Amino acid sequence: MLKTKIFREMIKEKEKTYLATMIKVKNAYIFLLSEEEERFGTLAVSVPQRPGMAGPPLSSVLLGERNSLLSRMLAESLARRLGKIILLSIFTRQEASREVSHIFLSLIDKLLKKAEAGDES
Repeated sequence: MLKTKIFREMIKEKEKTYLATMIKVKNAYIFLLSEEEERFGTLAVSVPQRPGMAGPPLSSVLLGERNSLLSRMLAESLARRLGKIILLSIFTRQEASREVSHIFLSLIDKLLKKAEAGDES
């Protein structure tokens, strides 16, 4: 039985479109965050700590350079929050600003609320 679920969200801000796709499988989430069009960008992975272990989730940037700090921070935060493996890709034409970071956070929150409600797109 297929259990993979895909969720999508979009925000238009200052004449730019920001897109987010979340793929949810039993033990992991994949987040694709992008500007203007769906594209693959800097990829980070994070694995949550086992229960009872101290410290932040383990993480690494697997691909890319631009936005590596942001992709890693978001992946670690989501791994801690969701308790699952996180793969997170960010594609922007330039280094993401604080404003773009907040937009991506907002998109992630919308995706997670959609997933909790069970709405697929």
